[in-house]
Order: sequence, then structure tokens, then C-alpha cells
Amino acid sequence: MDLLPALPLDSWKDTLATLHMWTQVVGKVRLELCPLVNHFWNVPFYVTSRGMTTSPMPYQGGTVEVQFDFIEHKLSIECSNGRTVAIALKPQTVADFYKTFMAALAELGVMVKIWTTPCEIADPIPFEKDLQHCAYDREAVHKFWGILVWVDQVLKEFRAGFMGKVSPVHFFWGSFDLAVTRFSGRRAPERPGADPITREAYSHEVSSAGFWPGGGDIKGPAFYSYCAPEPAGFSEMKVRPQAAFYDPQLKEFLLMYDDVRTATDQKAALMEFLQSTYDAAADLGKWDRKALER
Repeated sequence: MDLLPALPLDSWKDTLATLHMWTQVVGKVRLELCPLVNHFWNVPFYVTSRGMTTSPMPYQGGTVEVQFDFIEHKLSIECSNGRTVAIALKPQTVADFYKTFMAALAELGVMVKIWTTPCEIADPIPFEKDLQHCAYDREAVHKFWGILVWVDQVLKEFRAGFMGKVSPVHFFWGSFDLAVTRFSGRRAPERPGADPITREAYSHEVSSAGFWPGGGDIKGPAFYSYCAPEPAGFSEMKVRPQAAFYDPQLKEFLLMYDDVRTATDQKAALMEFLQSTYDAAADLGKWDRKALER
């Protein structure tokens, strides 16, 4: 049996779309309650032994934490005063999930108002009006979480080799990907016309890598790696393993998940991708690798 399960995008795309919106509902609460951190590191979730968590969020002198449990398929809301509420994760519209979740927060005394328009997707539907997305395949979600657990550990090991500024391994609910980002230590050139989020996210030179379940022209789950700003020649670099390729639309190197899943040594294949794409970015970008790497 393969260590990593097969998870074709078409097999759970409806559930994926629904789960994406549910995470955005919860993520908007984290965005509202947590103070701004550089590069918006105050908004992501973190992979746990049962699912994903917001981590403790400040509220009126205490904390509130929201956890997706993909083993028992429930959403838990826990407050530092000891009060808790749990919501079943089951087929339901985004509108129903939003209503139930916000009512549960209010029951715990957490009164928060969020902007209800989803981020980073085409044709967004406000949460309270979204009757379209309502699928929830428990088995598929559990598989996806199991993949995240494995990827999270590999990314953390890769992260450990860098002594410079580096992000935690975190899950961005806007783009729905698990990512880790290394920094050269230098400011990046200004991006003319960039929106405030992009301007803040890419204010410094980065090499970023992660995992994404796929969508659009990418017909399956994939690992990615990019640098910003992209130095001349990056797209022509030979990276490993052989199955990796550069996507000119995304301006990223990709390695399809199935190529890792079916590799003889899955961890080695992914680490090879992470290291070789970082090498390309750091060498072409003239990073001070001796000072930055362990």
C-alpha cells in the first residue's frame, strides 16, 4: 500500500469548493480578531493531529480557538474560560454553516463581525447567500487532511535547514494551500499597482514552496515552488526530480502530487524538489547562502 493516498481532483471537487468556503468563514474571524503580523502571518491555520486550527485568538482578555476535526468531522470552538461548542461537519450549504458558526460564537459570548465576501476566488458569493456549495465527502476530506499531515512534516524538516527569516509552515485559507517561505533578508522592489495584500506579502525577496489540491488549468494536486521577484533565467533552470516542470502562467515550478505519491522514495522526491528549486532561486538571486543556511 502506498504511504500517500490517491486523491484525484475530480473525485472531490465539490467537497473541496465547500470546505474552502467553510475555512474562509472561520478564517475571516481570525483575520478580524488577531493583530496584523508581517506578510499577513496572523491569518493562516496550522495542521494538527486531528485537522487544522486557528490557534488561540485574543478576545476580551482571554482566547478563543477554532479547530476543524477531520477524524470525528466536527468543528470545535474552545474558549480560555472553559466554555466549548461543537458543530457537526456534514453536507450543508455555506449559508447554513455561516449561520450556525456565527451563532455558536455568539453563544460563547464571542461577538465578531466579519466581511462575508470570499477572497482569492473567481465570482465570489457572500457566505450568507451561498446556497450553491453544500457537499461534504468525509472520506475525501480525511484523505486530504492525511496528505497535509505528511506534507507539513516534510516542509518543517526542509524549513529547519534555514537560519534566516522563514515563515512557519501554515495553511492559507484564501488560496487553500500549505506553504513555507524563506527570505533573502532584502527588500523587494515596489510592485506598481499591487493591492495592499500583495504589496505586504511580497515586500521582501522570497522563495516559497508548498502544496495545493489543484484547480483551474492544474487538473490535480501539486507541489509548487516560486521566487519573488523572479530572477532572470529561473524558468529555464533544471530542477529535480525529472517530473518537475515550470508553468509559465503561474510562474512556478510544479511537481504533481501523483509523481511524488508513486515515487520509490516519496519523501526524497519531495525534498529534492524543494531543495533544487530553492537552489535555483537563491543562486540566481545572489542570496547570501553562507549566512542564511545551516
